[in-house]
Amino acid sequence: MKEIFISQLNSFEETRVFDTYFLVLHRQLRTTQTNKPYLNVVFCDKTGQLEGRVWDVNDARIAKDFDRGDVVKARGYVSRFNDRLQMKVEQLRKAQPSEVEKADLMPATTYDVQELWQKLIGFIDSFTEPHLKLLAGNIFNDLQIASAFREAPAAKQLHHAYLGGLLEHVISLLTLADRVAPHYAILQRDLLLTGVMLHDIGKIHELSWDVGFEYTTEGILLGHIQIGASLAEKAMDAIPGFPPRLKTLVLHVILSHHGKLEFGSPKLPMIPEALVLNFLDDLDAKMQAVQGEFDKCAREGKPADELTGKVWALDQRQLLNTRAWLASTEPAKTEPAEHVQADLFQQKD
Repeated sequence: MKEIFISQLNSFEETRVFDTYFLVLHRQLRTTQTNKPYLNVVFCDKTGQLEGRVWDVNDARIAKDFDRGDVVKARGYVSRFNDRLQMKVEQLRKAQPSEVEKADLMPATTYDVQELWQKLIGFIDSFTEPHLKLLAGNIFNDLQIASAFREAPAAKQLHHAYLGGLLEHVISLLTLADRVAPHYAILQRDLLLTGVMLHDIGKIHELSWDVGFEYTTEGILLGHIQIGASLAEKAMDAIPGFPPRLKTLVLHVILSHHGKLEFGSPKLPMIPEALVLNFLDDLDAKMQAVQGEFDKCAREGKPADELTGKVWALDQRQLLNTRAWLASTEPAKTEPAEHVQADLFQQKD
């Protein structure tokens, strides 16, 4: 049973010993500047990942037969080098997978997956367009697709990069889209929601999540947009009498959801539903990524006026956590008015 997690090691004193389980993401033999060999290992659990060092590679207490993808039990202590936290590992052995839960070793959604799945089914049941309802039902009733869709991350590292992240992302988008659709009479609600459900479905084949999150060969060669469009097209072709024009619209929504050619979209959004999906997809991805940064800062015990998150898809600007900052009792940091005005002016450029 795992009792100590990577997120807790940040608060450990450098002499405090840890003894717990990790998943090995990377293992490499390196040498120091004095040509002394050492082992560099990247460990992970559900709270993050951290590099470790084995300085005596011939130590009998260090297993020789472990590799990437193995579960290990490691003992050692943390240290800081160039202001970066790392582990110094003194003992390490391979562990049996039964010794620790997989959910403890890889990051996972904090939501109940079964509840998320029931929400997805509820949205499908609410469709009034019969062909789209049948399409979505057929796809998500496929046992292999359903199982993968419930487990898959939404990305390797950018947003919703954890087990169940894809389903969580889609439910968030469905909730947003269902609120936006009634506001704009021009939108075909069921087409928009179908696009939400299927826009990232190719990720169940683009990504693998047995050992960390990696791209599959198919994912590298084709990408999730092409994979998803192909999957949807086959599903529509299997439905007798599926309207050809509706098929074209469903495929367009999938193919254009990244919004720009330079972001990997084969086509730009050319219908209202595709445009809305692109905006909502971008919004949800950015907000989750920033929330993750805020949560990380809070776990590290940073004061409220330092709780900032990076907007990964735009640049490295910092966003202030307004809720935490307003609730803080610490005095606000002030700057001369001239400096503030200069910053604002610079932002407009």
